[in-house]
Amino acid sequence: MVVRLTFHLVAAYAVCLVASVKGDHCLIISEVNADNPRLDTTEFVELYHTGGQRASLDGYTLVFYNGNGNIAYKVLDLKTHTTDDRGFFLVGSVDMVPKPAILLPPNTVQNGPDAIALYHTSAARYVEKMNATAVGLVDAIVYMTRRSGGAEVLAEMLTPGEQAFVEDEGVHEGDESIERCLESGESWVFQVALPSPGQRNHCKPPGPGAGTLRISELRLGGGQTDGFVELSKSQAAGPFVLLVLDGRTDTVSESVDVHTSGGGLVHITIDKKKMKGDESWAVALYSGRASDFPVGSPLSQTQPLDAFVFAGPGDQPSNNLTETLIPGRKAYQLSARFGDGGLYLSRCGVASWTRDPGVFWEVPQTPGQPNQCPWPKICPHTTVVPGGTEVPPHLPPWSRGDFLISEVNADNPGSAEDGEFIELWHPSGRRVSLQAVWLLLFSGHNRKPYREISLTGHFTTAQGYFLVGSDRLVPAPSVRLPPNTIQNGPDAVALYRSPLGPPSASQAGIPTQGLLDVVVYRLRGSDKDAQELSDALTPGQLPLLEDPEVQPGDEALSRCNNLLPADLSAFVVAPPTPLRENSCPRPPPPPEGVVISEVGGARWTNHSQQRGFVELLGPPLTSLQGLVLTVFEEHRAGTTMALPLTGMTDHNGFYLIGNVTGADQLFPVGATIPPNGAVVLCSDTVTVCRAGTTLTNSTLRDTLVFSDDLKLLVKLSATRGQQVMPVLRSVDDGPLSLSRCSCCEARSPSSWTSSSPTPRLTNICPSPAFSSNIDICLAPLSGDWQERPGNCSGLAQDHNEVDVAGYLEERCHCGISALYLQVANFSCVAGWLRVRGNIQALSDHQRGLILQTSPTQGDTCTGPAINRHISSVE
Repeated sequence: MVVRLTFHLVAAYAVCLVASVKGDHCLIISEVNADNPRLDTTEFVELYHTGGQRASLDGYTLVFYNGNGNIAYKVLDLKTHTTDDRGFFLVGSVDMVPKPAILLPPNTVQNGPDAIALYHTSAARYVEKMNATAVGLVDAIVYMTRRSGGAEVLAEMLTPGEQAFVEDEGVHEGDESIERCLESGESWVFQVALPSPGQRNHCKPPGPGAGTLRISELRLGGGQTDGFVELSKSQAAGPFVLLVLDGRTDTVSESVDVHTSGGGLVHITIDKKKMKGDESWAVALYSGRASDFPVGSPLSQTQPLDAFVFAGPGDQPSNNLTETLIPGRKAYQLSARFGDGGLYLSRCGVASWTRDPGVFWEVPQTPGQPNQCPWPKICPHTTVVPGGTEVPPHLPPWSRGDFLISEVNADNPGSAEDGEFIELWHPSGRRVSLQAVWLLLFSGHNRKPYREISLTGHFTTAQGYFLVGSDRLVPAPSVRLPPNTIQNGPDAVALYRSPLGPPSASQAGIPTQGLLDVVVYRLRGSDKDAQELSDALTPGQLPLLEDPEVQPGDEALSRCNNLLPADLSAFVVAPPTPLRENSCPRPPPPPEGVVISEVGGARWTNHSQQRGFVELLGPPLTSLQGLVLTVFEEHRAGTTMALPLTGMTDHNGFYLIGNVTGADQLFPVGATIPPNGAVVLCSDTVTVCRAGTTLTNSTLRDTLVFSDDLKLLVKLSATRGQQVMPVLRSVDDGPLSLSRCSCCEARSPSSWTSSSPTPRLTNICPSPAFSSNIDICLAPLSGDWQERPGNCSGLAQDHNEVDVAGYLEERCHCGISALYLQVANFSCVAGWLRVRGNIQALSDHQRGLILQTSPTQGDTCTGPAINRHISSVE
């Protein structure tokens, strides 16, 4: 059917959808078929280069991870390979058609919970049985079945902020695969479809649900051409009405009834005289009749079934129009290429939701026919183009952190209220997808959300921040709201993860399922009005007061005290800092004399009783308020743990933190000590200590570094030689810890040794009771010495215990550290470094290992000979 509307489209302008035609090209994981019916003989992984042409794969590595243990079970170096002329590259079973470039035995690709990751760096970094890593990561897919589950760790490591994909074998009869499709704007998604190896994926936008309509295709008319709107329907029962809205006045320009009899597609012609291409307009589809929306009437607050909003080159629609019709989305931006022939836009993004201009692409017209959508030529946000910036580290696998509310500014001075904002933050401190995340603003008067904002399709900044706020706010928010939108209280701001739509649509009353974080706040004297919100969202806690009398000018509720979700005690009244680190009050002066005494790593040995813990030692009954225990892992930005200390040392001066019996304070759920990294006692706010980028000598109260990662050493104001190496050696093959045996010089490897754990007890340290005499002559051990043979006086003067201990440890593997050589003498004899005196041990057994494995080829130092070692141990 054809219905003529009188739209005025003049001026020569065009739309350029950046997402469909622009962006750097890259290699992505396009399709995976891990689970075939019966015998797995047609498994494959399809890579695709978004340039759509032949491309070299030198430098790329494909790694297959087992979700049971999160280790690599297969590694493929793609060096010397190339994609085909259309950009595809197949790895798969020998029985596959078409034939893969790299052949795999049947049943190689595991069914889940597992992951496949694409890296671009030296292939030597990646080997079978290695732990999952984000270093060099270009792209990844984490998947599982409904029966298996258990892929959370891999998802948080490789695709932070996104859940593992569930391959549902019940979607299709026979075989199915997991394919990647562009969802909306620049947001990608995986979906289940029929396998298409070496071919374009079956990325089709979903049809409308039963009884609904949606906009399928648009033609924006030029100066000489009518436009049209094509609607797709599924047994839709009206009445329905299509509106054209003026973006300058937010009023109805045209209103027409839509007749849906006959089924199929509904085609509505738009007269070229009713809409100017250099201005902003909108098209919206409602339930109802044209008489309900007369021409000239203001924008209705009723939610439309579907809507499309576009902005002219020099004109922007009002925030009221966009946030009412397409909440949380951006208007489609017209550019100055619009011609008389008009512009064709088709719904091509596979997003399940409506009211999103990002799902429309500029493609050829197909009136009355299914839309013809090309393969997009952009990179997913989760990928990094080789040669660009280094891939930032990801959220650590033992952290269960999700998005948090970082700051709320609901009440501005004056009547304009145009500086309101809500700042979100992801604990990874990096760019993360907000897929399936919703922000709900609740009114305390009726306990219902007065605004629901979907954040799907958005991403945080590179530092993990995301801003929703007034359109005049500086810096500009990603989601803009009209002034005076965020109510002053008693109200609440709640953050949800809800993949199936608005949380309020599937939950009666105040929704709590999927709740990530919430702030309930009030005005002075309005406590009772917020009671029901508090009882449902923050039970047992008092609503916060954004007190304007705390400081002059504006103020905000800022997260400062901890990173626990739905904990109102984490917030204080402070100056607003949108998209920046919160301006938190300085903590109290930290206690003096408290140091790290012992550290146990849960993954340092395979012993079943190995547990992670940190033991502090200080004056008895000393309050630890003002100290933050932070834990770093090498090759990662920020900390993996930032724990404000709350108690006091016991009568013996001990304070125990971790997953051990009798601990004074527990680690956060799932957290532990990494295999390589650092434990730091920090004196500042939790946000400063967690960031790890602003640490100074004044904030670093004590450190234990057990990593040679240069970036980590620089971050902690340390240099090579100021870390404890080696770490993971145990004499008795039992549980292992690092114990301080010399108090209390910070960053001194000579203070530490490996020993059996002794929480709340005196540390086990090398003893003169188990010492033996040593007389060793060593050839050059450092680059400086090798460049000047015969000159070791500098090493002798510096007492190079670390190098000597490392040499001995490589021979005996018995846990020797620099601490064992503190009573030895160092001298330079004829260009050789001579070590004489006593070497201590923890036990007779360890002393026997030292004596048994130390070199015994002589007892004198002769002429220098590079890389030759002579020693005598008595």
